[in-house]
Amino acid sequence: MRFLFYTHSLVSDWNHGNAHFLRGVMRELVRLGHQAMALEPSDSWSRLNLIADQGVGPIAAFRRHFPDLRVGVYGADFDHEAAVSDADLVVVHEWTDPALVARIGRIRRKGGRFTLAFHDTHHRAVTASNDIARLDLSGYDFVLAFCEALRERYLKAGWGRNVVTWHEAADTSLFRPMPEVAKTGDLVWIGNWGDDERSAEIMSFLVEPARRLKLRTTVRGVRYPGPALEALHAAGILYGGWLANAAVPTAFAEHRATVHIPRRPYVEALPGTPTIRVFEALACGIPLLSAPWADVEGLFRPGTDFLLARNGKEMARLLRQVLSEPDFAGELVAAGLETIRRRHTCAHRVDELLNILASHRPELGAGRGLSEEVAV
Repeated sequence: MRFLFYTHSLVSDWNHGNAHFLRGVMRELVRLGHQAMALEPSDSWSRLNLIADQGVGPIAAFRRHFPDLRVGVYGADFDHEAAVSDADLVVVHEWTDPALVARIGRIRRKGGRFTLAFHDTHHRAVTASNDIARLDLSGYDFVLAFCEALRERYLKAGWGRNVVTWHEAADTSLFRPMPEVAKTGDLVWIGNWGDDERSAEIMSFLVEPARRLKLRTTVRGVRYPGPALEALHAAGILYGGWLANAAVPTAFAEHRATVHIPRRPYVEALPGTPTIRVFEALACGIPLLSAPWADVEGLFRPGTDFLLARNGKEMARLLRQVLSEPDFAGELVAAGLETIRRRHTCAHRVDELLNILASHRPELGAGRGLSEEVAV
């Protein structure tokens, strides 16, 4: 089958975590023998910022790391009608320009033979609902929402004809344990500043515990303002700036623990929504400690797969325990890996997507039916 993904960017993951998941999904589709292609706008905010920050080197590096992924760039004169004409499934991400969202929907309504899906992986449906309400989704066959709370929001608002939950997951062909890599640090956090959506939490659950315990700590990410960089420096934390997602498994392998600090809109408005870093960290076999969030969908086993800290003081206590008790840390690693391999790989998500597609296009057949555990 032929799959076409309209994404904000596949090439750039600069402040753009959705690229991680779509890369993994496309790689799995290709591995199964399907055709998959991504289209991204020529003025992609993420790619332009990546080039401004790092130059064109990361673009070439993407081609080396992901040689099996096909990506096209479109501008104002691009022929979208021709692009979608031979696709079986077209998936349009919610950061796509609203006029183009509507245009692709009109192509579908006017006789397009492809199935059309809208993919939402953000909190704008609850924090900037007018942005989503203005989108014309009348031509879309279904909506893929990345958590149950978001699905319920779409249903309540009447956005889209069918809405299904499609969680993100780890690309386990990339995110895997690397026991051969030597440990050079204690704690690593890979995350962006986030427009003050978690600034206080970063200080409480990362900076202060690292300072108090005198941990060898590294932070990687973008959009850190001057005061934040000063706070990291004062706590003895090394700030390394942007890190390509393909290099993240090695960064995890070089450290003894990592933390998850969710953005406030997800905790408050979309409960049960972890970032993709939770899936990726657990897939890499690194002990994970998290600031509070409610796993209302039962995706993981809090306290078994990872540890939850209620406040900064408890985070410091749990970090001390993980770093001083190797057997305890090993139990966390094994449990987290088991859950990822059993439920949360991109192979699982592709299987789910194929079954969703088959429910709309029975002639295409269902998914391949994964076994209880995916070999990685």
